[in-house]
Amino acid sequence: MSFIADRIITEGFTFDDLLLVPGYSEVLPRDVDLSTKFSRNITLNAPIISAAMDTVTETNMAKAIAREGGIGVIHKNMSIERQADQVRAVKRAENGMILNPISTTRDKTVADALATMAEYHIGGIPVVDAENRIVGIVTNRDLRFERNMSKLIDDVMTKEVVTTNQSTDLEAAADILQIHKIEKLPVVDADNKLIGLITYKDITQAKDKPFACKDEQGRLRVAAAIGVTGDSIERANALVEAGVDAIIIDTAHGHSKG
Repeated sequence: MSFIADRIITEGFTFDDLLLVPGYSEVLPRDVDLSTKFSRNITLNAPIISAAMDTVTETNMAKAIAREGGIGVIHKNMSIERQADQVRAVKRAENGMILNPISTTRDKTVADALATMAEYHIGGIPVVDAENRIVGIVTNRDLRFERNMSKLIDDVMTKEVVTTNQSTDLEAAADILQIHKIEKLPVVDADNKLIGLITYKDITQAKDKPFACKDEQGRLRVAAAIGVTGDSIERANALVEAGVDAIIIDTAHGHSKG
């Protein structure tokens, strides 16, 4: 050993040298509650928070942690716009009902629709008129074999759209999707104006991950970091606008300028 190791380490152990004997317990795993408070208004179903580091938490980690009941803190080592976009991506990843969903109009092209789907990682877009009334829906199935990128959405969309109203819960929505063999259910008001979207994916994920950390609207929770720099207020405002659930003040050394 080196001089330093000789002074610090007097005896070494490996895994086989140690055995932790469990104590007797009558508590069953299904009765264990690991929930805890992240803040006054945010409860975590699993006491796990991922670090606000550029090698740890961005969109994918934040989504994965939230689905397991914890919360991820998206790091600040990026532009304000990019960090806000990452927050939006987490908030849109899963919903009880997607409020104000991304939509398109019938005069857009197939190329426009495909670009929107790729940008937001979605498989379908409601089509609305100038007054936001739903007139159709275009999905991957409509575009899968379409080669003419200049063709209008009006020529490829599904025009007979199955819709529901805002009072429909997820269980009833699942029944509607099953009956009509569709994956997306637009939610409309009394004037047939689009106000939301329920998807088969969201319903399935809600059943598969019952302990996910979600807000009151059924969206995954996410936190984001700001620093103690000149753009902190601007960054915080952008994050709040994007729908962030918590803002963490992150600094390497609280007692120094850096």
